[in-house]
Amino acid sequence: MSNHLETIASLDKKIHEPARLAIMMLLYVVDNADFLYIQKQTQLTKGNLSSHLSTLEEANYVAIEKTIKDKTTHTSCSLTPLGRQAFEQYRRQINTVFNER
Repeated sequence: MSNHLETIASLDKKIHEPARLAIMMLLYVVDNADFLYIQKQTQLTKGNLSSHLSTLEEANYVAIEKTIKDKTTHTSCSLTPLGRQAFEQYRRQINTVFNER
């Protein structure tokens, strides 16, 4: 039991927060996604999503690319190689907790 608590305590806090976990899970299964798609899937407000994406970008887990398309800004997000690696590590740790008895 104490080993499970240590594993849980060592989880990456940047990923473990529910909204960021949802973003990471979504970006893990696609090459990239635009801001509005992520917002619709996570049901976060624009400001909240922007804040969580900034946190993940500062950790170098997410790459954010802004382009101008038809005079409007288009924001595309994707996992960086480090972000993909961090998410895979997070999954391994969670699986350890749930698979060991």
